[in-house]
Amino acid sequence: MIRMKPIQRLLVATDAWTPQVNGVVRTLETTIARLREMEIAVEVIEPEAFSGFPLPFYREIKLCIPEMNVIGRRVSEFRPDAVHISTEGPVGVLMREFCRRRRWRFTTSYHTKFPEYLHEMLRIPTAAGYRWMRWFHSASSAIMVATPSLEAELRERRFPERFRRWSRGVDLTLFHPREDCRLPYPGPIVLYAGRVSKEKNIEAFLSLSLPGTKVIVGDGPIRASLEKQYPDAVFVGYKRGEELARMYAGADVFVFPSRTDTFGMVMIEAMACGIPVAAYPAIGPIDIVTHPGVGTLDADLGVAIRGALRDGNANACVEHARGYTWERCTGQFYDSLVRVRG
Repeated sequence: MIRMKPIQRLLVATDAWTPQVNGVVRTLETTIARLREMEIAVEVIEPEAFSGFPLPFYREIKLCIPEMNVIGRRVSEFRPDAVHISTEGPVGVLMREFCRRRRWRFTTSYHTKFPEYLHEMLRIPTAAGYRWMRWFHSASSAIMVATPSLEAELRERRFPERFRRWSRGVDLTLFHPREDCRLPYPGPIVLYAGRVSKEKNIEAFLSLSLPGTKVIVGDGPIRASLEKQYPDAVFVGYKRGEELARMYAGADVFVFPSRTDTFGMVMIEAMACGIPVAAYPAIGPIDIVTHPGVGTLDADLGVAIRGALRDGNANACVEHARGYTWERCTGQFYDSLVRVRG
């Protein structure tokens, strides 16, 4: 039997890349950095390689117009052993077509429940969105998903049975409990971190009658309107690195109101700082908030927040978060890659 050489040159095609700030970008950036530490060459084809324009309702996201000749030149110069297509946008679609024309194998990942998001934003029928997603991933040799519940849902929606796990990690050298960073607001402090956009369902949190202070870390297209509508909430904008870690550690509860995310890295970052999570029992939270003391899930978000305040245990949160390592995450990703020619 001929033993294939290990993959040494990986090409990643993605519509989600800097300067976007989201979990997909952070996951890709961290995984790629770890792969490069393993002396694997990684080339990224992303929107800045092409002309385009910002989305009207997502100004920081560039909708690019990819060109096949640009992709062909980049691929020819790099000569990849493997191709991973991370997103279902224009870059991903054209890279898919490039591989199909050459009968190359490739992998894909399912990061975002775009059918629900597009229905919420543009009223596009969810069924139509899933037809598109099934078509896109049908040519993939392996579909990487972050959680068992997401895999189960995609199976029910008749996606190809080629799933592989690609979890997420947390940087424990950055995200950890701190004694000296209590936020200067009346407690209890309930904190949200992420994009301030409609699909994140932040109003479900802000509209609740709660004691203490609601803190919103992040920015996005509806921030200005939410600040006007909820003047008692504190909006602090984007925070990164040490500043973000100190925001988490200074709160009493982290709230995750989204119903459309497929994982939610911010939850494990908050737990690593000793902060319990309150969320809906949706895909993402049901795979993460799984142990006593790490948080509460409830169909009533107010009940979940009160439960997390009452039952949260800092030590349990930290211990649970330690199970999510970038080493394991990167290993899962690498093991799921396929050579372009089998």
